[in-house]
Amino acid sequence: MRNVLALLACAACAHGAMSKQIASYDIKATLDTKSHIITGSEVLTWVNDSPDTVPALRFHLYMNAFSNSKSTFFRESGGRLRNDEFKGDEWGWIDIKRLEQPGAGDLTGAIRFIHPDDDNADDRTVIEVPLPKPVKPGETIQISVNFETKLPNVFARTGFHKDFYLAGQWFPKLGVWEKAGFRYSTTGAWNCHQFHANSEFFANFGRYHVELTVPAEMVVGATGEMKSKVESRGRTTYTFEQEDVTDFAWTVQPTYLREERMFIADKETTPQEIAAVSRLHGIPESEARLSDVKMIALVQPEHREQMDRHFAALKAALKWFGLWYGRYPYKTITVVDPAANASGAGGMEYPTFITAGTTWKLPPESHLLEEVTVHEFGHQFWMQLVATNEFEESPMDEGFNTYSTSLVMDKVFGGMGELPIKLFGIDLWKMLKLPGLSDSSLNRAQFLLMPSADNMIRNSWQYYNSSSYGINSYPKMGVTLDSLQGILGADTMARVMRTYHQRWRFNHPTARDFQKVANEVSGRNLDWFFDQFFFGNRQMDYSIGNVVSAQKETPMGALERGGKRVIVTRKEAQAQDDKDDDNKAFKKQYECTVKVRRIGDAVAPVDVWIHFKDGGTEKRTWDGQYRWVKYTFLRGSEIDWVQVDPERKYRLDISYANNSWQADYNKKLSTTWTMQLLFWIQNLSLWMTSLA
Repeated sequence: MRNVLALLACAACAHGAMSKQIASYDIKATLDTKSHIITGSEVLTWVNDSPDTVPALRFHLYMNAFSNSKSTFFRESGGRLRNDEFKGDEWGWIDIKRLEQPGAGDLTGAIRFIHPDDDNADDRTVIEVPLPKPVKPGETIQISVNFETKLPNVFARTGFHKDFYLAGQWFPKLGVWEKAGFRYSTTGAWNCHQFHANSEFFANFGRYHVELTVPAEMVVGATGEMKSKVESRGRTTYTFEQEDVTDFAWTVQPTYLREERMFIADKETTPQEIAAVSRLHGIPESEARLSDVKMIALVQPEHREQMDRHFAALKAALKWFGLWYGRYPYKTITVVDPAANASGAGGMEYPTFITAGTTWKLPPESHLLEEVTVHEFGHQFWMQLVATNEFEESPMDEGFNTYSTSLVMDKVFGGMGELPIKLFGIDLWKMLKLPGLSDSSLNRAQFLLMPSADNMIRNSWQYYNSSSYGINSYPKMGVTLDSLQGILGADTMARVMRTYHQRWRFNHPTARDFQKVANEVSGRNLDWFFDQFFFGNRQMDYSIGNVVSAQKETPMGALERGGKRVIVTRKEAQAQDDKDDDNKAFKKQYECTVKVRRIGDAVAPVDVWIHFKDGGTEKRTWDGQYRWVKYTFLRGSEIDWVQVDPERKYRLDISYANNSWQADYNKKLSTTWTMQLLFWIQNLSLWMTSLA
């Protein structure tokens, strides 16, 4: 009997797959809700798309991270992740019952656990399997695996709670063979990291055919399109298929409210919007148009009234990510609202399948639901379509998505809106009558909590701590891209982002690849920016140092006049000054001096604006090379105010408080300081509950 994947391969050849189908899976799985065990079999089809002869395979067994407290994940996390704590004794694991290569026999006995990232011999999240016959360049092999996966109590993106199940990273998953020249590789080798507390995932593109058998009362959601549904003896088998993806996840719960709606591209976009995208990027309007998408929402019954909000957020994300970076290429997108007390499964992204999160009676003034939904959908573009290595360069997906999410939220929803912050039962936001919070402001406030603990681009498990991982991966990259946009301008930045996305769609780029695109599209050498802020840890802080407006006085001393030396005494000079002061027709002159300092170690060109009380303005650009610069002017007016980086191009500047000077105290400053303080208070609580 021909394998289903062979049939899919033929179909892919017929209509043309969008990606290289390197690792494809045909999986059959049955869920036992009493034992919480998934009994499965998979056939992996792997193409050796390299010039290397590969002697062994490496697989991720992610679920073993939850098998005991000796795993690397538990040692690093202490059983806590994203304000979620592992409780009880419902551990999780995955056992390989049999692994064989058709025609080569049973390889189960050859399996060995390895730990490529650390010295933890007790970690069981990566295995290596020597092959009887090495895989030659261009050769395709199949591996059959029988496995059992015990789901843990919901924790760290996966598991069960009562009758709610979320299965993520639940099957034996092949690592990525990286040939020399692929990403940062200098020689052919497996990229197959252990499951760390501060990391997510990395995989090849492929085709997935998955048959899930679950109790008949369950409502199901999963990656891809549902192709069939067969009921038999109280159980139902669902078949899902999806090409050009890197993973497969699914969920079941009997009480889900399931609703489908269509994103109709021609109704959600206007001809003017399509024309604007076409002009900006120099592409045909046909390329700028979007596709229709089936939206599926699985929502808890107690959140019924929030169904419309889930769909509104999906529509906004489909529209603007599509217009900015290119149309969403899949036919479906499913958003899941996890069960109460299962928040550990919320805020996570999988191909065509995301988990969000909300609370009962979430007020419409708060856009937390929209924020999470838009962000998790955004990972379809930054993680799935542009599939960077989340183990090694997490800011390249999380941070790019933070930047993009903020653009959507600020444009469509006016930012985060009001935050439900309570102290002793008092709603502080409403009590203080504060305005809604923009997403970009929130990113900067989070960044300021720990602006310089690590280089931003770094292996995820090697950051100083989990806070540094979180801040570098999410808001710091968002703020860094905001700063790059400030330098380049919004239109050029938009072209950089779309070019990068389109060039690397269905591929695995690095931060250096983005750097090359930014240089190319902008026509500028931006290496100084990337070296300091992507790959370095420079801290930006420009400051107004000293400002003086001194009225020009009559000179005194031994002066040259008409070729002769003339002595002007102090008394004579003062008398002339007094006379000038009494003369209303006399035009006073002021010797104005401004000093600007570079307090931080980041060097970047920065604008300096000096505004005078007569309405005139002097604009300068300082290269920032030395620690300070001085500007002098002879003007008929005193200096009114001075600003460094007046347009706030550099969101990376760690203190805006020292960027301004003004002659007269401005009461608005007190309001600004109040808002800054509130941002810090908000983020101390929000950061602990931030989602992937």
